[in-house]
Amino acid sequence: MESFYTIQGEGHYQGRAAYFIRLAGCDVGCHWCDVKESWDASQHPMQTIEHMVAEASAFTGRIAVITGGEPLMHDLTNLTAQLKQEGFRNHIETSGAHPLSGEWDWICLSPKKFKAPLPSVIEACDELKIIVFHSSDIEWAKTFLPKLKKGCKLFLQPEWSRQEEMLPQIISFVKENPEWEISLQIHKFMNIP
Repeated sequence: MESFYTIQGEGHYQGRAAYFIRLAGCDVGCHWCDVKESWDASQHPMQTIEHMVAEASAFTGRIAVITGGEPLMHDLTNLTAQLKQEGFRNHIETSGAHPLSGEWDWICLSPKKFKAPLPSVIEACDELKIIVFHSSDIEWAKTFLPKLKKGCKLFLQPEWSRQEEMLPQIISFVKENPEWEISLQIHKFMNIP
């Protein structure tokens, strides 16, 4: 759908330079999604992997974030292999609703209640990022703890339009449960993509 060089605005790598490759196609359909135009893959032109990697390689940063839509609807084996050949760390942001493909240095799982993540993705993730739209999402986040690998980073992120209401609840929770951290969409505060 699009690609751009920017600053990672969320989660563990927040504040780092990163090249984003947003793949079109999504069957998860979050009602709060801020890139609903990514859902229908037929609305976006196909590009070769070589073209995408060449565009990414033009920039100095060497973190490539594959996102969507739902990027795991695609086989990412060749894309990640070619990015690796150019010296990139491969990061993915996924709902986990589809099987993993590709070679990953960092897996950010952002699961959705209405399309459960696969156990294999839960077990492999390096970062769990729960979008908090309703206070019940905080309790739901805790259900993942027994399934995660040791050292997985835990983030609660208020849904952008509900930040004023949800952030105080998240702050209280994190103060009581310090293994969790708060993720804010700092790219929106900086007004960058």
